Amino acid sequence: MDIIHLLPDSVANQIAAGEVIQRPASCLKELVENSLDAGAKRIQVIVRDAGRTLLQVIDDGSGMSEMDARLAFERHATSKIREAQDLFSLRTMGFRGEALASICAVAQVEMTTRRAEDETGTLLEIHGSDVVRQEPCVCPVGTNIKVSNLFFNVPVRRKFLKSDQTELRNLLTEFYHIVLVYPKVNFTFVHNDEIVLELPAGTEKQRIEAVFGNPKRNVFTSAFVDVNTETEIVSIRGFVVKPENATRKAEQYFFVNGRYMRHGYFLKAVQTAYSGMLPNDYQPSFFIYFDINPEAIDVNIHPTKTEIKFADEQTIFQILLAAVREALGKFAMPTSLDFDAPNIEMPLPGEKPVSRPQVAVDPNYNPFHTRSVIYPDKAPQKWETLYEGLKTTEYNIPNTDYEVHSADILQPENIENCSLWQYGGKYILVPSPNGIMLVNQHRAHVAILRSQYIEQLGLMQGAKQQLLFPEVLEMTQDDMVLMKQILPDLHAIGFDIEQLSPDSYSIQGVPSQLADQSPLPVLQHIIAKVRERGADTQQEWREQIAQSMAESTAIPYGKTLTETEMRDLLKRLTHLPQYRRTADGKIIVSLMTDEEINRRF
Repeated sequence: MDIIHLLPDSVANQIAAGEVIQRPASCLKELVENSLDAGAKRIQVIVRDAGRTLLQVIDDGSGMSEMDARLAFERHATSKIREAQDLFSLRTMGFRGEALASICAVAQVEMTTRRAEDETGTLLEIHGSDVVRQEPCVCPVGTNIKVSNLFFNVPVRRKFLKSDQTELRNLLTEFYHIVLVYPKVNFTFVHNDEIVLELPAGTEKQRIEAVFGNPKRNVFTSAFVDVNTETEIVSIRGFVVKPENATRKAEQYFFVNGRYMRHGYFLKAVQTAYSGMLPNDYQPSFFIYFDINPEAIDVNIHPTKTEIKFADEQTIFQILLAAVREALGKFAMPTSLDFDAPNIEMPLPGEKPVSRPQVAVDPNYNPFHTRSVIYPDKAPQKWETLYEGLKTTEYNIPNTDYEVHSADILQPENIENCSLWQYGGKYILVPSPNGIMLVNQHRAHVAILRSQYIEQLGLMQGAKQQLLFPEVLEMTQDDMVLMKQILPDLHAIGFDIEQLSPDSYSIQGVPSQLADQSPLPVLQHIIAKVRERGADTQQEWREQIAQSMAESTAIPYGKTLTETEMRDLLKRLTHLPQYRRTADGKIIVSLMTDEEINRRF
């Protein structure tokens, strides 16, 4: 009995959709790329419920005929290539012919399209690969495609979608990948009937400013310098941030031939160019555009088309490294001259140089084997005896990551009866049976406060203090999306925040622990932490909120503590389940043993 059979097209399309359409952001990417390939100059994206209910793309591109409209939803149907050789001369965004077939396999799709030369357009409706209707219609030139109820027939995939706020952030991220490389196209992004982004046509720098800038702050692109170099292999242009303007939150974008890409090797080239210029944990922001012969790259690596292979990566690495260094060097501060330094005598033209004593050199001299001809009295004198015993002597190298013995564990009753000292405004010294324990006072306080804030978030009982003069927090659109996601927990911990405008919030109250400091840096730090850690669940972002609040309100380094304050801090520390290390693995308590101390004397 034969057991191998062909799968129905509907099943094959659902399987293909698993790679091509992973979430609403994947659907947006494919539809907008099709609009760009159709020559659209105005593209509008309309989203409802972060793409679960509706994702609509309207363009003024070339449109399609009735036959093309129907054929476009078949697998491997494309207008971009005709033969395998065309894969090596691609200039279009799409070419695989899988996107529309994959989308209609897992959603309810309705499309209207018309060419300029046609009097009427075509209406096509497909549900789960089944054509529901196809008929003539009246519509403007271009294409209007609606994708409703994504994954309606694949409930498992729909269940694994993240929260609306997380999926909306993914949509905006994918949207940025496209709009940043097509500045001459007018884009609009609407979510739940609210205009999130409206981007008029302009230059690349204007587009970057429109996406990441804020009209109420300093010009975002003023912190960047231009990169521009042309070679026979590749042309590189774009913008890199000045070292003094680098931040922990870095906007890093590579584009090649009008396509966004991820490339760790080229990222290393940019980071190498900044070597020695940035503080720890800081990253350079950049927007770099490559223009290269399509035959020198392969974009057909993965259906997402963001992983791209280059024929000569090492050479391009060096070109990129040199281009970024040159750009940074042009704007570097010139070396200052010290006019108070002692005069250095320089010979005037025509003067004879000052004679220097000649030093004899014996190139064959080996101090361990031969007697020098020039220095016969410098022969080695039993030098081997100097190193006797090296192979037999054992050395105890102190372990900087010392695990505290049971006898050295901090106990509340021991803390109550011992003497405490503070060293350098940073460490608390505690005597122990085997030496001296050093406790990092700032990290200890961070661990204590983090535990308290997590408990407050769980109980929704954060103490609040109203501000006499409310402060305004301004943010980019993706940060606004993130803020809406974590806002209930910020309220729970004691913040009184209300949305003031599409890009700002009004801060009217703060947790009582922040009464003596501005809440703006704290909130900016919280948002940055949640974004960097990629927190998708409430538990994850609550931990980041608690960590950020703890770091902002803990005892600062350099603060002098009384013995009573030190004792109270240590007692509270010992009540934590894990008090030797912080949540991110940094040491809080370390032991300097008697053996280590005695070795120094």
